[in-house]
Amino acid sequence: MLSKLFPFLLWLPKVKTTWKDDLIAGITGTVIVIPQAVAFAIIAGLPPIYGFYTAMITPIIAALFGSSYHLISGPTTAISIVVYATLVKLNLNPESDVEMFVSMALVLTFLTGLFQFLMGLMKMGKLVNFVSHSVIIGFTAGAGILIAFKQLSHVFAIKVPQGSTILEIITHIAENISSTNWNVFIVAIGTLLVALVIKHLIKPLSRYYMLIAMVLGSVLALLMGGEQQGIETVGNVPSNLPPFRIPELTIENVQKLSSGAMVLALLGLIEAVAIGRAIALKTHQKIDGNQEFIGQGLSNLIASFFSSYAGSGSFTRSGVNHQAGAKTPMAAIFASILLMAVVLTLAGYAAYLPKATMGGIILLVGYNLIDFHHIKQVYKSSGKEVIVLTVTLVGTLFFDLEFALLAGIITSFFFYLERTSKPNIAILALDEKGRLVNTIRDSEAKECSSMKIVRIDGSLYFGSIEKIADFFANLYDENKIDYVLIAADGINFIDLAAAEWLTYEMLKWKEHRGGIYIAGLKLVSQDVLETGGFKKRVGEHIFFKDKRSAIIAIHNQLKQPCTKKAFKECHEVL
Repeated sequence: MLSKLFPFLLWLPKVKTTWKDDLIAGITGTVIVIPQAVAFAIIAGLPPIYGFYTAMITPIIAALFGSSYHLISGPTTAISIVVYATLVKLNLNPESDVEMFVSMALVLTFLTGLFQFLMGLMKMGKLVNFVSHSVIIGFTAGAGILIAFKQLSHVFAIKVPQGSTILEIITHIAENISSTNWNVFIVAIGTLLVALVIKHLIKPLSRYYMLIAMVLGSVLALLMGGEQQGIETVGNVPSNLPPFRIPELTIENVQKLSSGAMVLALLGLIEAVAIGRAIALKTHQKIDGNQEFIGQGLSNLIASFFSSYAGSGSFTRSGVNHQAGAKTPMAAIFASILLMAVVLTLAGYAAYLPKATMGGIILLVGYNLIDFHHIKQVYKSSGKEVIVLTVTLVGTLFFDLEFALLAGIITSFFFYLERTSKPNIAILALDEKGRLVNTIRDSEAKECSSMKIVRIDGSLYFGSIEKIADFFANLYDENKIDYVLIAADGINFIDLAAAEWLTYEMLKWKEHRGGIYIAGLKLVSQDVLETGGFKKRVGEHIFFKDKRSAIIAIHNQLKQPCTKKAFKECHEVL
């Protein structure tokens, strides 16, 4: 019971022997998170210090109450852009309404954590499995493009109206291109090129390409004249730990932010569980989805009281944490504590960080979100998945992010329901080797004149009943057979609507013909038939474990000999 309430009790004793490995991984994680914390806070429309606050508090709580040993939580790109998009819809300007923007971000974080925590308590961990991978690819690609375009104002030093769409950003910059501050442009592009060179050509330093590029970009800006040449910096970053602050949870604020918080909650859980499971494939650790929901929920809930905005699992930092040799979640806690020390001692140097440098870095962050490999894979493998990806991507670019995610999920569900609503139905007959085969594949296979063997592959539920009912109606009208044997090995589930139809069909055949028999139906598929009393109404004698027993029983019921003989039982009819 204690380990369920406090999952850290399971791994804490191991720290005695693993603390050195965890400390090294923590140091690496601290270096990695410094540039990301600044970049992601800017993407969210918040001052850089809030990225640090989130990277300090969120990982500790998620490590203590999550289930993955290697997942590192904190600020992420996709979460940051949803935070920004949600708050901008309230007509808040992150530059002129800083205090209100931050205040609403904390409320949004609290609600996000609350939704995640409640979903964990209700054991909804499997919910994320129903979100198609194509939806996530499309959403993150769209978020990456959005992020890149919104940074163009810092790259060209051209003020873009708040809340502009991609087309409006392009149009505004094109119309005002003559106003470009080329010093700013050179710093931004120079930082981007340095980051690319280090990442792709200098492998020993590739982990730290963002940090090195930020430092060199800042040096370049100073050499070019700094603020005297119009190269603005991000400003002063406070050297303090996250201050305690109670979110303003008024009814009005909750109503305004609930829908955005639900999107953040779902997106954050998808990210966290997906990352945890991806690493678990290598470490063979068992991931508890419900516990991860609780861990992520508590991390955002508690962090919202310490001036942090919404966070989730980070692909980059979690991967580096695993590669750096982390053995337990203590590595995430070490990284957070070390980051606190860095902020207390070195935060003053962030005042020299140019916005142009961050603009160049964030351009690369946005580009890295576009998963070209998997987009190409989706394009090659499935036309329907391409539609799901495209709907989500276009929705992300041109509509509200909540709508984009919902549209992608609905489209994905539509194709799933369409596929499952058309189960495969085949007529079986006996081939020359005595095997039951599909008559489409073997036209020479023999059928008994008194019965049809029908195989159904797929679930019987409200969505698939129409096709199955049409098939049996045609079978009843166009054939003079007395009996139907349903080969039910491929039926995995029967719902209430299907049970009612099946009962009606069985009673109709029993009254006017011979009857419908069922062979090989899984016990789990009989639950509704049993509990709903349907099995009792049609008679338990028509259910058989295998087709051979059912064929014998059917032929024992025949009153006239078979005109077409396929089975040895056909000859026994008198």
